[in-house]
Amino acid sequence: MNKIQMVDLRSQYEKIREEVNAGIQEVIDTTSFIKGGKVVDFQKDLEKYLNVKHVIPVANGTDALQIALMVLDLKPGDEVILPTFTFIATAEVVALLGLTPVLVDVEYDTFNISIDSLKKAITPKTKAIVPVHLFGQNANMDAILEIAKENNLFVVEDACQSIGSEYIFKDGLKMHSGCMGEIGCTSFFPSKNLGCFGDGGAIFTNNDELAARIRATANHGMVVRYYHDFVGVNSRLDSIQAAVLEVKLKHLDEYIANRQFAASYYNKAFSNNKKLITPGLNTNSTHVFHQYTLKLVDVDRAELIKHLESKGIPAMIYYPVPLHLQKAYQDERYGQGAFPVAEKLCESVVSLPMHTELTFEQLEFITKSVLEFVG
Repeated sequence: MNKIQMVDLRSQYEKIREEVNAGIQEVIDTTSFIKGGKVVDFQKDLEKYLNVKHVIPVANGTDALQIALMVLDLKPGDEVILPTFTFIATAEVVALLGLTPVLVDVEYDTFNISIDSLKKAITPKTKAIVPVHLFGQNANMDAILEIAKENNLFVVEDACQSIGSEYIFKDGLKMHSGCMGEIGCTSFFPSKNLGCFGDGGAIFTNNDELAARIRATANHGMVVRYYHDFVGVNSRLDSIQAAVLEVKLKHLDEYIANRQFAASYYNKAFSNNKKLITPGLNTNSTHVFHQYTLKLVDVDRAELIKHLESKGIPAMIYYPVPLHLQKAYQDERYGQGAFPVAEKLCESVVSLPMHTELTFEQLEFITKSVLEFVG
Protein backbone atom coordinates (compact mmCIF):
# COMPACT_ATOMS: atom_id res chain seq x y z
CA MET A 1 0.00 0.00 0.00
CA ASN A 2 1.31 3.44 -0.93
CA LYS A 3 1.94 6.02 1.77
CA ILE A 4 -1.33 7.71 2.81
CA GLN A 5 -1.35 11.47 2.41
CA MET A 6 -3.90 14.18 3.13
CA VAL A 7 -3.53 15.18 -0.53
CA ASP A 8 -1.62 13.05 -3.03
CA LEU A 9 -0.64 15.49 -5.76
CA ARG A 10 2.23 13.33 -7.01
CA SER A 11 0.04 10.38 -7.97
CA GLN A 12 -2.46 12.73 -9.60
CA TYR A 13 0.32 14.33 -11.63
CA GLU A 14 1.67 10.99 -12.84
CA LYS A 15 -1.63 10.29 -14.62
CA ILE A 16 -1.59 13.58 -16.54
CA ARG A 17 2.19 14.05 -16.77
CA GLU A 18 2.41 14.15 -20.57
CA GLU A 19 -0.46 16.63 -20.96
CA VAL A 20 0.82 18.93 -18.23
CA ASN A 21 4.44 18.82 -19.38
CA ALA A 22 3.41 19.58 -22.96
CA GLY A 23 1.37 22.57 -21.84
CA ILE A 24 4.20 23.96 -19.71
CA GLN A 25 6.71 23.41 -22.51
CA GLU A 26 4.46 25.32 -24.91
CA VAL A 27 4.52 28.32 -22.57
CA ILE A 28 8.30 28.15 -22.31
CA ASP A 29 8.71 27.79 -26.08
CA THR A 30 6.49 30.80 -26.79
CA THR A 31 7.89 32.76 -23.79
CA SER A 32 4.34 34.07 -23.18
CA PHE A 33 4.77 33.98 -19.42
CA ILE A 34 2.38 36.79 -18.48
CA LYS A 35 -1.14 37.07 -19.92
CA GLY A 36 -0.27 34.48 -22.52
CA GLY A 37 -2.59 32.43 -24.67
CA LYS A 38 -2.84 29.69 -22.06
CA VAL A 39 -4.47 32.12 -19.64
CA VAL A 40 -7.06 33.11 -22.25
CA ASP A 41 -7.68 29.47 -23.20
CA PHE A 42 -8.19 28.42 -19.59
CA GLN A 43 -10.43 31.40 -18.92
CA LYS A 44 -12.70 30.48 -21.83
CA ASP A 45 -12.76 26.80 -20.85
CA LEU A 46 -13.72 27.65 -17.28
CA GLU A 47 -16.44 30.07 -18.43
CA LYS A 48 -17.93 27.26 -20.49
CA TYR A 49 -17.66 24.72 -17.66
CA LEU A 50 -19.31 27.03 -15.13
CA ASN A 51 -21.79 28.53 -17.60
CA VAL A 52 -20.80 32.00 -16.43
CA LYS A 53 -20.23 35.05 -18.62
CA HIS A 54 -16.94 36.21 -17.14
CA VAL A 55 -13.98 34.49 -15.49
CA ILE A 56 -11.14 36.83 -14.50
CA PRO A 57 -8.02 34.87 -13.47
CA VAL A 58 -5.95 36.41 -10.65
CA ALA A 59 -2.92 35.53 -8.54
CA ASN A 60 -4.66 33.69 -5.68
CA GLY A 61 -7.95 33.21 -3.88
CA THR A 62 -7.27 35.91 -1.30
CA ASP A 63 -6.68 38.46 -4.04
CA ALA A 64 -9.91 37.31 -5.67
CA LEU A 65 -11.87 38.09 -2.50
CA GLN A 66 -10.14 41.44 -2.00
CA ILE A 67 -10.67 42.60 -5.58
CA ALA A 68 -14.30 41.48 -5.47
CA LEU A 69 -14.94 43.76 -2.50
CA MET A 70 -12.87 46.61 -3.97
CA VAL A 71 -15.11 46.94 -7.03
CA LEU A 72 -18.32 47.34 -5.01
CA ASP A 73 -17.47 50.90 -3.93
CA LEU A 74 -17.89 50.10 -0.25
CA LYS A 75 -16.84 52.75 2.26
CA PRO A 76 -14.75 52.41 5.44
CA GLY A 77 -16.99 51.20 8.24
CA ASP A 78 -19.46 49.45 5.95
CA GLU A 79 -20.33 46.06 7.37
CA VAL A 80 -19.73 42.75 5.63
CA ILE A 81 -21.31 39.61 7.10
CA LEU A 82 -19.39 36.33 7.01
CA PRO A 83 -19.27 33.09 9.00
CA THR A 84 -16.92 32.78 11.96
CA PHE A 85 -16.08 29.17 11.07
CA THR A 86 -13.88 29.52 7.99
CA PHE A 87 -10.30 30.16 6.84
CA ILE A 88 -8.93 33.53 7.89
CA ALA A 89 -8.68 35.01 4.37
CA THR A 90 -12.41 35.69 4.21
CA ALA A 91 -12.22 38.13 7.12
CA GLU A 92 -8.71 39.30 6.31
CA VAL A 93 -9.66 41.07 3.08
CA VAL A 94 -12.63 42.77 4.73
CA ALA A 95 -10.39 44.19 7.47
CA LEU A 96 -7.61 45.20 5.06
CA LEU A 97 -10.07 47.34 3.09
CA GLY A 98 -11.17 49.21 6.21
CA LEU A 99 -14.55 47.51 6.20
CA THR A 100 -16.11 45.99 9.31
CA PRO A 101 -16.29 42.18 9.43
CA VAL A 102 -19.51 41.09 11.10
CA LEU A 103 -19.21 37.48 12.17
CA VAL A 104 -22.10 35.04 12.46
CA ASP A 105 -22.58 31.44 13.50
CA VAL A 106 -22.87 28.38 11.26
CA GLU A 107 -25.05 25.30 10.92
CA TYR A 108 -23.91 22.28 12.91
CA ASP A 109 -24.81 19.82 10.17
CA THR A 110 -23.35 21.46 7.06
CA PHE A 111 -20.74 23.84 8.58
CA ASN A 112 -22.14 26.65 6.40
CA ILE A 113 -23.49 30.06 7.41
CA SER A 114 -26.56 30.03 9.67
CA ILE A 115 -29.49 31.81 8.07
CA ASP A 116 -30.99 32.73 11.46
CA SER A 117 -27.69 34.18 12.64
CA LEU A 118 -27.31 36.05 9.35
CA LYS A 119 -30.74 37.68 9.63
CA LYS A 120 -30.02 38.90 13.17
CA ALA A 121 -26.72 40.48 12.12
CA ILE A 122 -28.12 42.86 9.49
CA THR A 123 -27.99 46.57 10.39
CA PRO A 124 -28.33 49.80 8.39
CA LYS A 125 -24.54 49.63 7.86
CA THR A 126 -24.63 46.17 6.27
CA LYS A 127 -23.61 46.27 2.62
CA ALA A 128 -22.58 42.73 1.69
CA ILE A 129 -22.78 39.05 2.60
CA VAL A 130 -19.89 36.66 1.97
CA PRO A 131 -21.23 33.11 2.23
CA VAL A 132 -18.42 30.56 2.37
CA HIS A 133 -19.25 27.26 0.67
CA LEU A 134 -17.17 25.35 3.18
CA PHE A 135 -15.51 21.99 2.58
CA GLY A 136 -17.15 21.61 -0.85
CA GLN A 137 -20.89 22.21 -0.65
CA ASN A 138 -22.97 25.32 -1.12
CA ALA A 139 -24.64 27.32 1.60
CA ASN A 140 -28.40 27.93 1.49
CA MET A 141 -28.37 30.28 -1.50
CA ASP A 142 -32.17 30.42 -1.86
CA ALA A 143 -32.37 32.09 1.53
CA ILE A 144 -29.18 34.15 1.20
CA LEU A 145 -30.17 35.69 -2.14
CA GLU A 146 -33.67 36.41 -0.88
CA ILE A 147 -32.30 38.16 2.22
CA ALA A 148 -29.84 40.12 0.07
CA LYS A 149 -32.60 41.27 -2.27
CA GLU A 150 -34.85 42.34 0.60
CA ASN A 151 -32.05 44.38 2.18
CA ASN A 152 -30.31 45.63 -0.97
CA LEU A 153 -27.07 43.78 -0.18
CA PHE A 154 -24.30 42.45 -2.40
CA VAL A 155 -23.52 38.73 -2.31
CA VAL A 156 -19.87 37.78 -2.85
CA GLU A 157 -19.49 34.00 -2.80
CA ASP A 158 -16.36 32.46 -1.32
CA ALA A 159 -16.19 29.34 -3.49
CA CYS A 160 -12.51 28.67 -2.77
CA GLN A 161 -13.32 25.12 -1.62
CA SER A 162 -16.36 24.32 -3.74
CA ILE A 163 -15.55 24.65 -7.44
CA GLY A 164 -17.52 22.12 -9.47
CA SER A 165 -20.39 21.83 -7.00
CA GLU A 166 -23.90 22.82 -8.07
CA TYR A 167 -26.78 24.41 -6.22
CA ILE A 168 -30.35 23.40 -7.07
CA PHE A 169 -32.78 26.24 -6.42
CA LYS A 170 -36.35 25.66 -5.24
CA ASP A 171 -37.60 26.24 -8.80
CA GLY A 172 -35.25 23.55 -10.14
CA LEU A 173 -32.66 25.89 -11.62
CA LYS A 174 -29.10 24.59 -11.25
CA MET A 175 -26.11 26.91 -10.97
CA HIS A 176 -22.45 26.35 -10.23
CA SER A 177 -20.90 27.43 -6.97
CA GLY A 178 -19.58 30.96 -7.21
CA CYS A 179 -21.91 31.95 -10.04
CA MET A 180 -25.06 32.88 -8.09
CA GLY A 181 -24.27 36.17 -6.35
CA GLU A 182 -22.97 39.37 -7.88
CA ILE A 183 -19.43 37.99 -7.71
CA GLY A 184 -17.84 34.64 -6.91
CA CYS A 185 -14.25 33.85 -5.97
CA THR A 186 -12.14 30.72 -6.03
CA SER A 187 -8.61 29.56 -5.28
CA PHE A 188 -6.36 27.29 -7.33
CA PHE A 189 -3.99 26.51 -4.45
CA PRO A 190 -2.37 23.12 -5.23
CA SER A 191 -4.47 21.16 -2.73
CA LYS A 192 -7.79 22.50 -4.05
CA ASN A 193 -10.08 20.30 -6.14
CA LEU A 194 -8.89 22.27 -9.16
CA GLY A 195 -5.36 23.19 -8.17
CA CYS A 196 -2.33 24.48 -10.02
CA PHE A 197 1.38 24.00 -9.26
CA GLY A 198 1.71 27.25 -7.32
CA ASP A 199 -0.69 30.05 -6.46
CA GLY A 200 -3.70 31.03 -8.51
CA GLY A 201 -7.29 32.17 -8.27
CA ALA A 202 -10.22 33.52 -10.24
CA ILE A 203 -13.25 35.78 -10.00
CA PHE A 204 -16.62 34.99 -11.62
CA THR A 205 -19.50 37.26 -12.55
CA ASN A 206 -22.40 37.50 -14.98
CA ASN A 207 -22.39 41.31 -14.74
CA ASP A 208 -20.59 42.98 -17.67
CA GLU A 209 -19.96 46.24 -15.81
CA LEU A 210 -18.52 44.49 -12.77
CA ALA A 211 -16.37 42.28 -14.99
CA ALA A 212 -14.81 45.31 -16.66
CA ARG A 213 -14.15 46.91 -13.28
CA ILE A 214 -12.64 43.69 -11.90
CA ARG A 215 -10.29 43.32 -14.87
CA ALA A 216 -9.12 46.91 -14.50
CA THR A 217 -8.73 46.67 -10.72
CA ALA A 218 -6.64 43.50 -11.02
CA ASN A 219 -4.42 45.32 -13.52
CA HIS A 220 -3.37 48.41 -11.52
CA GLY A 221 -6.74 50.10 -12.15
CA MET A 222 -5.93 50.38 -15.85
CA VAL A 223 -8.54 50.43 -18.62
CA VAL A 224 -6.28 51.97 -21.26
CA ARG A 225 -2.56 51.22 -20.92
CA TYR A 226 -0.88 53.69 -18.54
CA TYR A 227 -4.17 55.45 -17.79
CA HIS A 228 -5.36 54.49 -14.32
CA ASP A 229 -9.04 55.08 -13.58
CA PHE A 230 -9.21 53.25 -10.26
CA VAL A 231 -6.96 52.35 -7.37
CA GLY A 232 -5.98 48.83 -8.31
CA VAL A 233 -3.61 46.00 -7.53
CA ASN A 234 -1.30 43.76 -9.52
CA SER A 235 -2.87 40.32 -9.52
CA ARG A 236 -2.68 37.88 -12.40
CA LEU A 237 -2.51 34.18 -13.10
CA ASP A 238 0.72 33.33 -14.87
CA SER A 239 0.70 31.29 -18.06
CA ILE A 240 2.45 28.22 -16.65
CA GLN A 241 -0.21 27.86 -13.95
CA ALA A 242 -2.92 28.36 -16.57
CA ALA A 243 -1.37 25.56 -18.65
CA VAL A 244 -1.64 23.20 -15.66
CA LEU A 245 -5.21 24.27 -14.90
CA GLU A 246 -6.28 23.91 -18.53
CA VAL A 247 -5.34 20.22 -18.36
CA LYS A 248 -6.78 19.61 -14.89
CA LEU A 249 -10.11 21.24 -15.77
CA LYS A 250 -10.68 18.47 -18.33
CA HIS A 251 -10.44 15.96 -15.47
CA LEU A 252 -12.36 17.94 -12.83
CA ASP A 253 -15.58 15.92 -13.04
CA GLU A 254 -13.55 12.72 -12.71
CA TYR A 255 -11.73 14.17 -9.70
CA ILE A 256 -15.06 15.12 -8.11
CA ALA A 257 -16.42 11.60 -8.67
CA ASN A 258 -13.33 10.10 -7.01
CA ARG A 259 -13.74 12.35 -3.99
CA GLN A 260 -17.43 11.53 -3.74
CA PHE A 261 -16.62 7.80 -3.86
CA ALA A 262 -14.14 8.20 -1.01
CA ALA A 263 -16.67 10.20 1.02
CA SER A 264 -19.34 7.57 0.39
CA TYR A 265 -16.96 4.87 1.64
CA TYR A 266 -16.23 6.86 4.79
CA ASN A 267 -19.92 7.57 5.36
CA LYS A 268 -20.88 3.92 5.08
CA ALA A 269 -18.08 2.79 7.39
CA PHE A 270 -18.94 5.32 10.10
CA SER A 271 -22.73 5.45 9.75
CA ASN A 272 -23.58 3.21 12.70
CA ASN A 273 -21.10 4.65 15.17
CA LYS A 274 -22.65 7.20 17.55
CA LYS A 275 -19.27 8.74 18.34
CA LEU A 276 -18.71 9.77 14.72
CA ILE A 277 -21.03 12.23 12.97
CA THR A 278 -20.50 12.22 9.24
CA PRO A 279 -20.78 15.43 7.16
CA GLY A 280 -24.33 16.75 6.87
CA LEU A 281 -25.58 17.24 3.34
CA ASN A 282 -27.54 20.19 2.01
CA THR A 283 -30.23 18.56 -0.14
CA ASN A 284 -30.10 21.55 -2.49
CA SER A 285 -26.39 21.19 -3.21
CA THR A 286 -23.98 18.65 -4.57
CA HIS A 287 -20.85 18.12 -2.47
CA VAL A 288 -17.37 17.97 -4.01
CA PHE A 289 -15.59 17.13 -0.72
CA HIS A 290 -12.60 19.42 -0.66
CA GLN A 291 -12.36 18.09 2.88
CA TYR A 292 -14.00 15.13 4.60
CA THR A 293 -14.71 16.34 8.13
CA LEU A 294 -16.11 14.29 10.99
CA LYS A 295 -17.59 15.60 14.22
CA LEU A 296 -16.44 13.61 17.24
CA VAL A 297 -18.68 12.82 20.22
CA ASP A 298 -16.97 11.86 23.50
CA VAL A 299 -13.73 11.08 21.69
CA ASP A 300 -10.29 12.40 22.67
CA ARG A 301 -9.40 14.13 19.42
CA ALA A 302 -5.72 14.62 20.18
CA GLU A 303 -5.31 10.95 21.07
CA LEU A 304 -7.21 9.87 17.97
CA ILE A 305 -4.87 11.92 15.79
CA LYS A 306 -1.86 10.39 17.58
CA HIS A 307 -3.30 6.93 17.04
CA LEU A 308 -3.75 7.58 13.32
CA GLU A 309 -0.28 9.10 12.99
CA SER A 310 1.20 5.98 14.59
CA LYS A 311 -0.29 4.03 11.69
CA GLY A 312 0.95 6.47 9.05
CA ILE A 313 -2.42 8.16 8.58
CA PRO A 314 -2.47 11.97 8.62
CA ALA A 315 -5.41 13.91 10.03
CA MET A 316 -6.04 17.65 10.29
CA ILE A 317 -8.19 20.09 12.23
CA TYR A 318 -10.02 22.59 10.01
CA TYR A 319 -10.34 24.88 12.00
CA PRO A 320 -9.08 24.86 15.60
CA VAL A 321 -10.11 28.46 16.46
CA PRO A 322 -13.15 30.38 15.13
CA LEU A 323 -12.48 33.84 13.72
CA HIS A 324 -14.09 35.69 16.63
CA LEU A 325 -11.60 34.14 19.06
CA GLN A 326 -8.52 34.79 16.90
CA LYS A 327 -6.25 37.48 18.40
CA ALA A 328 -6.31 39.50 15.19
CA TYR A 329 -10.12 39.72 15.19
CA GLN A 330 -10.99 40.08 18.86
CA ASP A 331 -13.91 42.45 19.20
CA GLU A 332 -15.87 43.63 22.20
CA ARG A 333 -19.03 42.48 20.41
CA TYR A 334 -17.87 38.88 20.50
CA GLY A 335 -16.40 36.77 23.27
CA GLN A 336 -16.27 33.17 24.34
CA GLY A 337 -19.73 31.71 23.86
CA ALA A 338 -20.86 34.26 21.25
CA PHE A 339 -21.18 31.62 18.56
CA PRO A 340 -21.71 28.29 20.31
CA VAL A 341 -22.07 26.13 17.20
CA ALA A 342 -18.80 27.29 15.66
CA GLU A 343 -17.02 26.94 19.01
CA LYS A 344 -18.35 23.40 19.43
CA LEU A 345 -17.20 22.51 15.92
CA CYS A 346 -13.71 23.84 16.53
CA GLU A 347 -13.46 21.57 19.56
CA SER A 348 -14.78 18.44 17.84
CA VAL A 349 -13.97 18.35 14.11
CA VAL A 350 -11.28 16.24 12.48
CA SER A 351 -10.59 15.85 8.78
CA LEU A 352 -9.42 12.59 7.23
CA PRO A 353 -7.37 12.14 4.05
CA MET A 354 -9.38 13.27 1.02
CA HIS A 355 -8.08 13.43 -2.52
CA THR A 356 -8.55 11.96 -5.98
CA GLU A 357 -6.11 9.07 -5.64
CA LEU A 358 -7.35 7.28 -2.51
CA THR A 359 -7.48 3.54 -3.13
CA PHE A 360 -9.92 0.97 -1.74
CA GLU A 361 -7.06 -0.50 0.30
CA GLN A 362 -6.21 2.88 1.81
CA LEU A 363 -9.83 3.72 2.60
CA GLU A 364 -10.30 0.36 4.28
CA PHE A 365 -7.17 0.87 6.38
CA ILE A 366 -8.13 4.43 7.38
CA THR A 367 -11.68 3.55 8.42
CA LYS A 368 -10.63 0.45 10.34
CA SER A 369 -7.97 2.47 12.16
CA VAL A 370 -10.48 5.15 13.18
CA LEU A 371 -13.02 2.59 14.39
CA GLU A 372 -10.31 0.65 16.22
CA PHE A 373 -9.67 3.73 18.38
CA VAL A 374 -13.24 4.95 18.74
CA GLY A 375 -14.67 1.56 19.54
